[in-house]
Amino acid sequence: MPTKNARVNVVLEKPLYLVVEAFAKNQGVSKSMIVRDLIREAIELREDLALAKFAGMRDMTLDTKKAIDHKDVWG
Repeated sequence: MPTKNARVNVVLEKPLYLVVEAFAKNQGVSKSMIVRDLIREAIELREDLALAKFAGMRDMTLDTKKAIDHKDVWG
């Protein structure tokens, strides 16, 4: 039967599989949902790291003499 969601097969080491299985059992959801949620969290963390790196680079190049005061920008 066709499904609207794409599928991925993942091979896990036994200890990792057991952790996923325990999470699923404790939360009363499928292993697939646990893995999906963990992947979402990992992607968000990587995005946060990339944005933090970008912000750090911007912060290092900030020229405070050319910066506009908060009050001047937002009134």
